[in-house]
Amino acid sequence: MACSPLSTSAGAGTLCTALADASTGKVLMQEGPDCAGRVTPASTFKIAIALMGYDSGILTDAHHPSWPFKPGYADWREQWKQNTDPTYWLKESVVWYSQEITTKLGMERFRRYVTGFGYGNEDVSGEKGENNGLTHAWLSSSLAISPLEQVGFLSRMLRGELPVSKEAVAMTGAISRFPDTPNGWQVHGKTGMGFARDKAGKPVRGKPYGWFVGWATKDGRSVTFARLERDPARQETPTSFRARDAMLAALPGLLDTVE
Repeated sequence: MACSPLSTSAGAGTLCTALADASTGKVLMQEGPDCAGRVTPASTFKIAIALMGYDSGILTDAHHPSWPFKPGYADWREQWKQNTDPTYWLKESVVWYSQEITTKLGMERFRRYVTGFGYGNEDVSGEKGENNGLTHAWLSSSLAISPLEQVGFLSRMLRGELPVSKEAVAMTGAISRFPDTPNGWQVHGKTGMGFARDKAGKPVRGKPYGWFVGWATKDGRSVTFARLERDPARQETPTSFRARDAMLAALPGLLDTVE
């Protein structure tokens, strides 16, 4: 296990930081009290949905299709109430665009992709009694994945072991790009924020999970990463944004030192 700057900078709410070598799947680093526990993937699942969308032909490139916002769509954020294309979808994490893709796939193809991906617990049933897995399974619902499973999924993606085309992987990478690190690593990633559920099945909204997962490539080498945090109480800044910012700050130092 590599020593990292996260050892001193991570807050008490950091559940896990994990890195893996994509070519072998070998875990290079795992820090935190729970790297194996499964929680909702929330919007990190958009990486999987993008793969499905491009592989099936529902998505065609970085800017097509562009679909208009309609009344009745998820509108929790003002930024979602406008025409959305694949690039904007990932940038602003537009829930209704994800739901349009999975609806067009249909449950049979959707379940087949999730199973073929070996994604977490592979449970796309949705909320109990609601029959909404096709549009809600990843939203603090039935689907769950651990940080170690996240880096494993992304490593299999980069090795070409998922049941999708090379073009689907390339396009997913294109729309998930972040600025390169100062030391030359090309970074891709996705945030996600969600909640646990209580015994009655209601979301525990005061203690959100925040994810940042992705991969970085340099000189032919790729490293996958996942960071998961959970706040003890509601914070002003979204948990996922703080997970993202902390991971991006640490990556330059980590990537050139892990072996």
